[in-house]
Amino acid sequence: MIKSLLRGFALATALSAVAFAAAKNPIVGGAAMFDSKNIIENAVNSKDHTTLVAAVKAAGLVGTLEGKGPFTVFAPTNEAFAALPKGTVETLLKPENKATLTKVLTCHVVAADAMAKTVAKMIKEDGGEHDIKTVGGCVLKARESMGKITLTDENGGVSHVTIADVKQSNGVIHVVDKVLLPKM
Repeated sequence: MIKSLLRGFALATALSAVAFAAAKNPIVGGAAMFDSKNIIENAVNSKDHTTLVAAVKAAGLVGTLEGKGPFTVFAPTNEAFAALPKGTVETLLKPENKATLTKVLTCHVVAADAMAKTVAKMIKEDGGEHDIKTVGGCVLKARESMGKITLTDENGGVSHVTIADVKQSNGVIHVVDKVLLPKM
């Protein structure tokens, strides 16, 4: 009986530790995001980011986003990719379009660990709009309205951060509702 109680206590403790670890970060795409895992290790578990993961693989960026970082990734959902003109995703995923796909994806990545509070502070300090330079060379215009951050791409497309501050071992993910496109 004591062994059963001890096993039960050990199981409860382990489950509590998992629940606590998951509670520190938002759930994304139905999956717990762990700050002890890197961007790729977490992203592959989000059912809302299967298109993004496929694109990252096709562009050959898995190794980079598994790397030390720090990175801030503005991660478009499957719905964001689906909202692109018909055939766009399929075209971008073709091997002959790897350079274009890489440009699009790297325009969602910043070489810094920028939590939403930090971005909001920079927006405020810059008078309501802050330029964010991405790894892909794009400049995103960040604004804040009613506690929500929006990003405007180089074509005037506006994306909203829907889930902020998903901490990773090598940076942070902010889920966005639109694919940010570079000026081509």
